[in-house]
Amino acid sequence: MTEETPGFEQEPDVPAEPGEPGERPGDAVRDSKAAEEAAEETAPGESGVSGDAGQGTALTAQLDQTRTALNERTQDLQRLQAEFSNYRRRVERDRVAVKEIAIANVLTELLPVLDDIGRARDHGELVGGFKSVAESLETVVAKMGLQQFGKEGEAFDPTVHEALMHSYSPDVTETTCVQILQPGYRIGERTVRPARVGVAEPQPGAQPAKGGDQQAETAADEESGGPEQG
Repeated sequence: MTEETPGFEQEPDVPAEPGEPGERPGDAVRDSKAAEEAAEETAPGESGVSGDAGQGTALTAQLDQTRTALNERTQDLQRLQAEFSNYRRRVERDRVAVKEIAIANVLTELLPVLDDIGRARDHGELVGGFKSVAESLETVVAKMGLQQFGKEGEAFDPTVHEALMHSYSPDVTETTCVQILQPGYRIGERTVRPARVGVAEPQPGAQPAKGGDQQAETAADEESGGPEQG
């Protein structure tokens, strides 16, 4: 007699299907998974296409951000370059202005010396070694840009002339400088000292001399019946 272990039931043997001798149920599941993986490797599906599209979108967004940053940096550089150019122009303009002011201050102190040289020349006292020194000084100040102005007979201009004497004259048709008491000096467009002059204005109510003489000659010709024949 065969003794059976109580509490355990003996499972009946399941016969294998024809053509698959000894195959277990788990083997079929593993084979199906391997087939799916092989199919995905050999033929890309929709998941591969969507992955490429997502990667391209990310690259496009990154490129746009890079371009935006590049444009911002370019604009910043252009602003800095414009500010530097303006600063350089201001520095150059200020440097020229400071130089002109310094030269004008030095030459202003020399104007009395130049006046003494001019008076000595007018009186014939500019001779010998003093003449050479005076001419050298005038040459130096001329190289530094000092220019003398103011002549007799030119029209009076209150912006560059200072009237110290005033008179009336029938020989002028407008306010005219008839005497130069001290010449004026300028550096470029900057007036260092105005010319100090004596001015003359036309005589009030007086007619020009040339016009009066012509009228008198015309009246004499009419009275005599015309000009005399030679």
